[in-house]
Amino acid sequence: MTSMEAESVSTIVCTSKQTRFNIGTPNYRELDIEGLNIIVKSGSKSGAKGKAKAKSEGIEILSNAKLRLKAGQRYALIGRNGTGKSTLLKAVAEKLIPGIPEETRITILQQTDVGDVNADKGPVPAPSEGEDPAVLEEVIESATAKQEVQNEIDILSEGVDGGDPFGALRAFRKVHHGRLQKELFLKDKDARLRSGARGMQARKALITIEKKVAEFQSEYEQKDEDISPETVAKETSEAANMLADLQLQVEPSKLAETDSEAKKILTGLGFTESRMAQRVSSLSGGWKMRTALAAALLQDTDILILDEPTNFLDLLGIIWLQRHLTALAESSDPPTLILVSHDRDFISLCTDLLIIKDKDLAYFHGDLPTYEASRAEKKAYLTKMKEAQDKQKEHIQQTIQRNMREGKAKDDQNKIRQAKSRQKKLDDRWGVEVNAKGGRFKLNRDLVGHHLTARAEIDIPQDERPVSFTLPDPPELRFPGALISVEKVSFRYAGTAKTPAVLKDIDISVSMGDRIGILGLNGSGKSTLIKLLVDEARPSSGTVTRHPRLKLGYYAQHAVEALQNRGRADPQMTALSLLSAQESDDGLDEGEIRSLLGSLGLPGRLASDVPVCRLSGGQLVRLELARILRRRPQCLVLDEATTHLDYETVAALREALRGWEGAVVVVSHDRWFVRGVVEGVVGDGGEEREEDDRGGGGDIRRRLVCRLRAGAMSVLEGGLLVLYFYCHPG
Repeated sequence: MTSMEAESVSTIVCTSKQTRFNIGTPNYRELDIEGLNIIVKSGSKSGAKGKAKAKSEGIEILSNAKLRLKAGQRYALIGRNGTGKSTLLKAVAEKLIPGIPEETRITILQQTDVGDVNADKGPVPAPSEGEDPAVLEEVIESATAKQEVQNEIDILSEGVDGGDPFGALRAFRKVHHGRLQKELFLKDKDARLRSGARGMQARKALITIEKKVAEFQSEYEQKDEDISPETVAKETSEAANMLADLQLQVEPSKLAETDSEAKKILTGLGFTESRMAQRVSSLSGGWKMRTALAAALLQDTDILILDEPTNFLDLLGIIWLQRHLTALAESSDPPTLILVSHDRDFISLCTDLLIIKDKDLAYFHGDLPTYEASRAEKKAYLTKMKEAQDKQKEHIQQTIQRNMREGKAKDDQNKIRQAKSRQKKLDDRWGVEVNAKGGRFKLNRDLVGHHLTARAEIDIPQDERPVSFTLPDPPELRFPGALISVEKVSFRYAGTAKTPAVLKDIDISVSMGDRIGILGLNGSGKSTLIKLLVDEARPSSGTVTRHPRLKLGYYAQHAVEALQNRGRADPQMTALSLLSAQESDDGLDEGEIRSLLGSLGLPGRLASDVPVCRLSGGQLVRLELARILRRRPQCLVLDEATTHLDYETVAALREALRGWEGAVVVVSHDRWFVRGVVEGVVGDGGEEREEDDRGGGGDIRRRLVCRLRAGAMSVLEGGLLVLYFYCHPG
């Protein structure tokens, strides 16, 4: 066993089984690790005693799990919020897990840290004044370490081309010294990761490099007069050879190829030429995340980890990324991909599922709908088998009891022996009738071990407690009419009359029961239209009218960030205290507020004792929904409400909104979510739709998929399918 502790506020302790056999040259795009345990401990340091008590003091993420990744496969990592997906990804990326070779190139995009693009290099430090790179420069540098190579070239060029006879030697030794320091760091980390035979080998390698560094240090500090002419000639030649090798890495043809590929990726992610030339520090958080995603995609890597890469992409960007990753997988030597996403359509590009559940890892070759159907089919089969066996067992038990009574009454020893024999069979050989391969179960073959006398019971897999949302029914309006009516609306930001209009002649109405989806690329005017609907902006021309008794619930795109800021400002604030302090005319008491929070997945002490600043992203989404649902609105306007949710919670929200009586306006790039809420599609197929399609007043629901482009809005009669082929007509 070996372990590694990450020195941070939360310490990740990883242990795994290590083979003592020489397995030859590893495939760096594969992982095969058994007995994996991951525990997250609070506190920065712990000694041996702390290690011994780690399991009891920390949060156990994985226990005796198997982490097996095949080269070139695409894995969708799925699991509920809080099961440890991000912790597992961090442990893999930072090579905290014993068994991951140090030479493995691992690239990670984490949605919570834009700076942490490459696990090997670590977070990119904030640029000092005058060193703030443009987007294109940042992507190329992050992916190729061009600046590091160029620095070595500059050092060697200055030494070789200078007039000092010792210049080339000094430059060569300076570059060699830097490389030795980097190697020392890696060997030290490897030695701390391992124990046993491999640990001894790693410590020997560390001692060797430490001696080499110490010996070279004396050479590095050697005075010119102590260096022989032969040494000067030898190392001057070596400096020239090293310089030539480095210059090959930055030759114009290779740089041009890298530059072209970087521009292609940035364009696919929505960057224009002008935005590529912008300084990274001037970008918003969403565009910085796209920059980090572009850098991750450009790198040559063995394992590529993408954690929610679609969060800041529009629909066209999501479709491009989906196609790019699929094309990457079809290349001659593709990296192994681990993908986390709540977008069920997007993860359909994956070949396998990696499921984290009950502190274990399970695998399934296929997509998510097939996995869910397979689980349901297996459960139904085992349930039917167990019901039949229980019925048969009850019949045999009754027969045994009858034979025992008759045998004792008539002193019939044969009947008594027969009854006892049947009872022994019932006790020792009752259970599963098929083996793991689906054939007939044989006791001497399929139940190994003389100490085992009984077959295993039929184990019906228990479903997790389903995620569910209960949305309060909207109050009735006293008189009919549209909830929101937008007529001939245009909008332009303050400026001259020549300022281009963000929205042009928009006409749309929202009535009870309506389901309206608003789609469009970033910058097409979606956010502006939403602000007009919820009365956060006024039109430049045209009118926006609302029903006088309308109660509106608005989920803003940055609602989670706003709650996080409030939580940091008031560390004692809980979900319950936040809602209790909220001004509202609903008259809800504490019990009713607790009931509302519980219906949305924030029950009991989670609502009353856990501070808002410690809630996860998914829990903050639930809290924001509770805030807007407390008033029992007739209309919900949801702007990217699924961003921080796991796929099961997205499915629960989709189901709850489908049957809700009020009106729903959705802005989302999650195609599966929009198809379910707006178009009424049931399941994943895209063809089956709701049979009962009546809204709050008994009228047929109006379902519209609206597309914004350059400020103009049109209705897509064919829904999302039409938009998909418009984006990619080929």
